Amino acid sequence: MSSDTGSPLLLYTGKTPNGYKASILLEELKLAYGGPDYDAFSIDIRTNVQKEPWFIKLNPNGRIPTLVDRSRNNFTVFESAAILLYLEQHYDKEKKFAFDPVSDPDNYSEMIQWIFFAHGGVGPMQGQNHHFNRYAPEDLPYAKKRYIDETKRLYEVLEIRLSQGREYLAGPGKGVYSLADLNVFPWIRLHEWAMIPTLDEWPSLKAWVNRISERPGVKAGVAVP
Repeated sequence: MSSDTGSPLLLYTGKTPNGYKASILLEELKLAYGGPDYDAFSIDIRTNVQKEPWFIKLNPNGRIPTLVDRSRNNFTVFESAAILLYLEQHYDKEKKFAFDPVSDPDNYSEMIQWIFFAHGGVGPMQGQNHHFNRYAPEDLPYAKKRYIDETKRLYEVLEIRLSQGREYLAGPGKGVYSLADLNVFPWIRLHEWAMIPTLDEWPSLKAWVNRISERPGVKAGVAVP
């Protein structure tokens, strides 16, 4: 379904938090560096096109987003956090969205910790929240409550961090906008879909969401595909 011609990067993505992670970083990179350009191939996961053989060849897990780097011999990357780290490694040469693991190892470690927190916590737990409250064929009150409560608990973890005089999750002082924030933000911005109408209970988290939402790269990224 893809071609070796076109922009340097090809992103298979959809209208999901994980998909927005990749498109937001790509848009941030374009604003910061003027590139790389990318083509976005829209995948409607409701049709299960991501399970078709052509896509499984790209990503054996059959999920979006999936990135093909045409400029590097069609190198393919799957898993949203892995895509962020790959793009940062190859296209964020001035470390505008990350920290150098050699010259700044502690802040780099903080960033990685919050990436793992999102990838192992907020993402899967809020994802289950969405499933049982929005899509499950059966009404399972226990599952609904469990995943709403767990989503709220994870929001509280973020609140604890951000309430310590911080504007961003990782970095010195008040923090620096980085992959740590970019990796979890697309989930929190959908709090209403997770049966949490308002973030008023977590004022520092609410301010963080509003702050990131105003970034031009973020606005452009959540409009893709």
